[in-house]
Amino acid sequence: MPAIDLSQITLAILAGGQGSRMGQPKGELRIGDQPILIHLLQQIGWPGPTLLVTAPGVQHPPGHDRFDSEAVDPQSGLGPLRGVLTALEHATTDVVVITTVDLPNMRLGNLSYAVERLMQSADRAALMFRRNVASEPEVEPVIEPFPLAIHKRLTADVAARLASGRRSVHGLSQLSGVVVETAPVDWRESIWMNLNTPQDLRAFLDSRSDNAQ
Repeated sequence: MPAIDLSQITLAILAGGQGSRMGQPKGELRIGDQPILIHLLQQIGWPGPTLLVTAPGVQHPPGHDRFDSEAVDPQSGLGPLRGVLTALEHATTDVVVITTVDLPNMRLGNLSYAVERLMQSADRAALMFRRNVASEPEVEPVIEPFPLAIHKRLTADVAARLASGRRSVHGLSQLSGVVVETAPVDWRESIWMNLNTPQDLRAFLDSRSDNAQ
């Protein structure tokens, strides 16, 4: 299979949440001395188009101008599946790889691998991962909704699920052509470290400080 040209794939970052448990919109968080969105863009270094997805009331967060474009959900409070739909509706490429602003450890390798696995077969319409919880081996593998690599041809199906009130992103796994693969064994659990609360943010910042020493 020829190498994937990532310059023809859109990276979308969802930043439409109000951050009720965080105490502020997550798009306004800072990592050290820079906005979290700039942290993500610099860390990922995506070679293709970049799309920021926000929502009414939290649009234009710090660093929004570093993206090629910003798309705003037509309505707030519908969760990340609304953001997925907005990304599909506004992306200029046939394939979009999606992550969220509150996954600060996401990197280019994770996202490009998701795209490569999606494009292993023309029958695949979307791809997400399941991971084993190393600290709790008795727990069933967890389906992680992001990173999500997805074709624009699923736009109507995503819209239909959202309209029916089914807002779960990993519920997309029920659709034909959506594949869930086990994450590579060398992917650390920290890839899915999620910033939901101020305590999560402090733990993440502390881990960065420890690694820098």
